[in-house]
Amino acid sequence: MFFDGIINEWYEKNLRDLPMRQTRDPYRTWVAEIILQQTRMDQGLPYLKKFLLSFPDINALASAREDEVLRLWQGLGYYSRARNMHASARYIVEQLDGVMPGDYQGLLKLLGVGKYTAAAIASWCYGEACAAVDGNVSRVIARLFGIEDAINTPSGEKQVYELATQLLDRSDPAMHNQAMIEFGAMLCVPVSPHCSDCPLLDKCEANSQGRVDQIPYKIKNKKPVERWFYYYMIISHGETILIQRGKKDIWEGLYELPMMECGGPKTDEEIVQKMLPLILQESAPPYKRKAKGIGNLSAPVRHQLSHQTIHARFLQVQMDLLPHPLPENWQSVPLEQLDRYAMPRLIHRYLESSNF
Repeated sequence: MFFDGIINEWYEKNLRDLPMRQTRDPYRTWVAEIILQQTRMDQGLPYLKKFLLSFPDINALASAREDEVLRLWQGLGYYSRARNMHASARYIVEQLDGVMPGDYQGLLKLLGVGKYTAAAIASWCYGEACAAVDGNVSRVIARLFGIEDAINTPSGEKQVYELATQLLDRSDPAMHNQAMIEFGAMLCVPVSPHCSDCPLLDKCEANSQGRVDQIPYKIKNKKPVERWFYYYMIISHGETILIQRGKKDIWEGLYELPMMECGGPKTDEEIVQKMLPLILQESAPPYKRKAKGIGNLSAPVRHQLSHQTIHARFLQVQMDLLPHPLPENWQSVPLEQLDRYAMPRLIHRYLESSNF
């Protein structure tokens, strides 16, 4: 197409030396694509290296326990990515004899693999002529062609995908896709793009219209839901309590401290005097023993998720004995073994900063 040579030449001069470009192995490429989705490159690369060191092939990932996978994922967020990849690894081992699907359509059958991820793997590893359209590519195309529809609507997505398919260099789809992604990641960035260095400046509709800062257009998401979590770190003789979160909510399957969720902010007195006794009486029969000492009540912590804002506070409670018997979903854990459990980053940060 009209800029194949230009963008490929730019890519060859400016491409970054990234680990996923040093292999055409479909398993490793798949892991890299999943980990780096919705994650900054500088944050994701250490996770990628550690993950591949622990699970170097599809069989190693399939045979791992889910909590082992989630523990390595801790801090990346969007934990459904890890669960889907783990489930897909088991599917590949059990149903496909341990062989990754060999084309775009087969890759689409894996949990958590959408059009972009399937196209990225298929083009890079198998040379299949598929346009890989991620946020970087969508932005480049929207600016080049001056697309006015919101690119996160069906009509906008359709325009972007059709143009990406038309522009695809079918003789070398791997290089073309990598070049487009790199171009958006390094040059045609969301804010303050480097237009003065752009080899496509004279072909860019957004530039000619003076609308680079307005394109691409996106419809804003709804305001995040606000939630208030009050956590209690109950400690006795070097042990504490963890609870595993259930399904159909954030952080499914991860571990956290005993917690009460309320519809709004609570005073210090309510957190200590009213809510703590309720937490301690979760066990049956009700646990009557009083706390030996109340530690510091943390300042409010704001933890932002994609669609939810969590307002959290933490209270450390010293007990002479842990509640007994423990409720079914509670478990006592030695303090020195807390790092063996996969936890939301919110809890992990609190534990890192706490003295106990």
